[in-house]
Amino acid sequence: MAATILIVEDEPAIQELISYHLRTAGYGVLCAKSAEEAKEIVNDALPDLVLLDWMLPNMSGIEFARMLRREARTKIIPIIMLTARVEESDKITGLEIGADDYIIKPFSPRELVARIKAVLRRRLPEVSDEVVEVGGLKLDPASHRVTANDLENGAKSAEIVLGPTEFRLLHFLMTHTERVHTREQLLDRIWGDHVFVEDRTVDVHIRRLRKALEDAGKDELVQTVRGAGYRFSTRCEAGAE
Repeated sequence: MAATILIVEDEPAIQELISYHLRTAGYGVLCAKSAEEAKEIVNDALPDLVLLDWMLPNMSGIEFARMLRREARTKIIPIIMLTARVEESDKITGLEIGADDYIIKPFSPRELVARIKAVLRRRLPEVSDEVVEVGGLKLDPASHRVTANDLENGAKSAEIVLGPTEFRLLHFLMTHTERVHTREQLLDRIWGDHVFVEDRTVDVHIRRLRKALEDAGKDELVQTVRGAGYRFSTRCEAGAE
């Protein structure tokens, strides 16, 4: 899944420069020239990361970051501050309000892309293109392939064919192993919080995912935790199915 970056920057030339390099790097890009405009975008659909200028008209970037961190729906969105303010106290202020990184202007576009990748890898590994290997499954986001290794029938490996939703679901679960996720959390992360679908939709896709993993003997990795939700685990524990 290509990550979507929201650029909040009131300088058109800088906004265009950043947009170009992010699109070239494969990211989806949304742009806003003010905090108010950015708020409307966020209300419509959550971006995967906000690249936020400090000095904005009306509401400052710092105020907007505080607002994002106060609200339950937006508090987990990674934020990178982009600013010409070089004082240590300013950097500390940015980090203390919850920014994940702080980049000083002028900046190298290559460094900016590298910093974004690092934050996404740390905060949202399910949007990374890095190969994930857990429990004998290997998932490659770039090629959209899932391979099961060391099969019970003695075969070395077998490719598992998944639909796009099941692939995203497995990618998310494999990058958050041993953690229980409710249906609501999975709906938000896989379908998006702006899409309104039934909670039981998750159950349908979990069943499809398990069916696809069954022939390789890997279906038990996707576990139901009664009264709680689902998790990806290499261990069998009480309360899990």
